[in-house]
Amino acid sequence: QGAMFRCSARCCEDSAASMQEVQRCIERCHAPLAQAQAIDRLSRCTLHCTDRAKDALEAGGAEASVRGQLDACLATCGDDHLRLVPAMAKKMKDGLAALRQ
Repeated sequence: QGAMFRCSARCCEDSAASMQEVQRCIERCHAPLAQAQAIDRLSRCTLHCTDRAKDALEAGGAEASVRGQLDACLATCGDDHLRLVPAMAKKMKDGLAALRQ
């Protein structure tokens, strides 16, 4: 996060840049953190699923049933995060386009 803020500050220090150029620069600075956060969110979701499965097994749940619940939970995590891909791809594409300008 520190690197992101330093990068953003450098964008704002460019007195010759237009507001649009500064905004694009800041967005480029934020892109790696946003991607890392998305991966972290998916990881937390899958950990939640495995915790629920462990709890269900410890409570005496049948292994086959718990496995089905775990698979469904993991599939939901994947589906939820796949829905984020188009927005992330657009941000990455916009960031790359801004770099070319």
